[in-house]
Amino acid sequence: MRRVLVTGGAGFIGSNFVHHLVDHTDATVTVLDKLTYAASRESIAGLPEDRVALVVGDIADAAVVDPLVAENDLVVHFAAESHNDNSLSDPEPFVRTNVLGTFALLEAARKHGARFHHVSTDEVYGDLELDDPERFTETTPYNPSSPYSSTKAGSDLLVRAWVRSFGVQATISNCSNNYGPWQHVEKFIPRQVTNVIDGGRPKLYGAGLNVRDWIHADDHSSAVWTIANDGRIGDTYLIGADGEKNNLEVVRMILAHFGRDEDDFEHVTDRAGHDLRYAIDSTKLRTELGWKPQYADFAEGLGRTIEWYVEHQDWWRPHKAAIEAAYAAKGQ
Repeated sequence: MRRVLVTGGAGFIGSNFVHHLVDHTDATVTVLDKLTYAASRESIAGLPEDRVALVVGDIADAAVVDPLVAENDLVVHFAAESHNDNSLSDPEPFVRTNVLGTFALLEAARKHGARFHHVSTDEVYGDLELDDPERFTETTPYNPSSPYSSTKAGSDLLVRAWVRSFGVQATISNCSNNYGPWQHVEKFIPRQVTNVIDGGRPKLYGAGLNVRDWIHADDHSSAVWTIANDGRIGDTYLIGADGEKNNLEVVRMILAHFGRDEDDFEHVTDRAGHDLRYAIDSTKLRTELGWKPQYADFAEGLGRTIEWYVEHQDWWRPHKAAIEAAYAAKGQ
C-alpha cells in the first residue's frame, strides 16, 4: 500500500497522519481536502513534493473522488465536519460531508477495489456517567447525541454495509479526543493554550467536570497505519491512550505549564448537550495488533503541544480574534 489517498489531509488529524507517513513510511500521498476553515495548506507545507500532492476538492463530488481512488492502493478517510456546536446551528454540511461524502468514497472504493480505512469518533457511542467504571468497547451500542455524532454514526454503518453487501475491503477505527500540532484554535486545548499565551484567562465550560479521553495525534496516526496494514477486514478497532482527564484538570495543567495560578480561569456558559464522559478501552487494538501509544503520559504530550503553539503563533494568530468574538457572542 504505497500509494495512499488521505481525505481531510490538510486538517488537524489528517495532516498529522500525512506527516507520519512521510516520516515513517515510503508511501506517496495524495491529500484530498476541501480546505474549509478548519484546514490549511500550511499544515502540510514543506513536505517533499515528490511524495505529497494536494488536490482541493469535495469528497461528496464523485467526479473528483473516482479518479483519485482509482490511482491509489489505500484510502484513509479522515475528512469530516467535526465541531459539535456548529452541527447544532447548521446540520446540513455535516450530513453532506460525513454521510454523502463517505458514500461517494465507498462507491469509488467498491468500483476500483481499493483498500479503505474509515476514521471515526468515540462520540458515536454517546456518553458515560462520570462515576461509571465502564469504558467504550467495539460492542458498545451506538447512542449519538448531536448532528455531528449521528452523521459519523451513519457513516460507520455505511462502511459496514458496503463490506457485507459488496465486499469492500474496509476497516473502521473510533478514536478518543485528539490533541497536538495543527489543531484549530476553536478547539478546547488550543483555545485555552492560546488564551494564556496572549495573557488572558482560560475559559472553562460549566464546572469543568466533563471528562475526555485524550490521545496525541501522533499516536492516533500510528494506530491508524497499524490498522490499515494489519487490521482484519470488516472489523472495528477503538483507539485510545488511557488519557482520561476532566476539563478542569486540563486547564490547570495548562496554567501550571506557564507558571500561572491553577485557579486563574474563567467559568463560562456550558455547551448545549455537553456529553459527560468519553472513555476508550483499546484492548483489542493492543492485543491483536500489538499497538501501544508513545505518549502514554498525557502531561508530556500536552507540554510538547503547548510548546508547539508557542513556537507557531504565525499559524494560529490570524484566526484567534474571530474565534474569540464568535465564542463571546454565545457567552463562552
